[in-house]
Amino acid sequence: MSDKPVVTAFICVAGLVALGLAYVILRVGWKAGTWLFSRYVADRPIEDILTIVAASIATGVSAQGMWRFSGDVLGLDGPLRLLLFAFIEVAIITSAVRARRNMRENYSAGIDGIAVWALTCLTAVLSSMDARSLPEAVFRLAAPLVAAWLWERGMAIERHRIRGTGRINWRLTPERLLVRMGLAEVSDRTASEVDAHRRLTRVALAAKRAKALREGGGSERKVRLALAKLDKAMDQAVEHTGLAVDPSRQEALLAQIAALYNTSKLVDADPRVPWEQDHQPVPARPALPPAIAALADDEDDEILDTTPQVLDTAERARLMRAARTYWDRQISKRLVPRTIDIAREVGISVVTAREWRALWKLEPQAHALIEALYQEHGIVDTGAFPAIKDDDRVLTP
Repeated sequence: MSDKPVVTAFICVAGLVALGLAYVILRVGWKAGTWLFSRYVADRPIEDILTIVAASIATGVSAQGMWRFSGDVLGLDGPLRLLLFAFIEVAIITSAVRARRNMRENYSAGIDGIAVWALTCLTAVLSSMDARSLPEAVFRLAAPLVAAWLWERGMAIERHRIRGTGRINWRLTPERLLVRMGLAEVSDRTASEVDAHRRLTRVALAAKRAKALREGGGSERKVRLALAKLDKAMDQAVEHTGLAVDPSRQEALLAQIAALYNTSKLVDADPRVPWEQDHQPVPARPALPPAIAALADDEDDEILDTTPQVLDTAERARLMRAARTYWDRQISKRLVPRTIDIAREVGISVVTAREWRALWKLEPQAHALIEALYQEHGIVDTGAFPAIKDDDRVLTP
């Protein structure tokens, strides 16, 4: 080297220039990579990044199959083969980008989404036709389909993110199957609550069947068997649900029996359609008798005894049925009974009447009447609406 100082100096300079170029290229590449990462990768969820990586690998496998296909089947070679072998993969990527843009603008992938699957199937079939064995053919068929599936799942996630809903709601799901088989509950009730409800329902159904057989002229044997079944269901309910000492479950059982006994009345029901044009105004409450009218404004407690009544279960159930019958009769007349009306009609204390009325007025029909009374006549039910200045228009609970 010392014999040729000029050549040595040239090589040294060339080496330094190459090192400088390598440093510049690495620095530019690092900055470009950092910019691309911060622009397209940093803000994406990890599953989107993995989807892109896996789809890229699968697309590379498909492109390698098309490289062999273009050389072995089409006879392309050299630059022409390099330029033309992956035209389907480029078309797939283009369609995928357009489909994503359509999703963001029109909330649907459109025809480009169909094109992705069609071109994927085409490149899978073509690349597998040049396979040398059955396993290789299956592998080349699977790779593009895997890429398309990952793309579809990424689109589904973005669709859900943009629209806030899924594409479809499956009617057949594991949760629905478990509910249908009786292995799961649709609500968050505890096991004891579910068991109590089923036992009470069993008693109510047994009572309905026994009553139907007795009133329908069933044979003595059938009536006796139905009563025995009712007695057995009642024994189990008392034993396992605390029916004898739990007022809430006693009322629940009576409510079920009342609903089952009056099923035939549903035929004659004539509910008003909300969008019906011929709207009938709700009549205002008729005036109270003169002796009571002077005390009706927020003085219910002074009219009747407010001392809580101590009743046994049978008497409480009888009075509750009577009060409910009166309530339903007045509601059918489009009138909302007050506490004093219920107490005076049935002969119960104001405390008990107020307790029952507080439950019944929340039912849809009664609540609609209360709201209509407020809208049409300015009558305010103080237990359902915000408190306002009391006047003659207040329907006290």
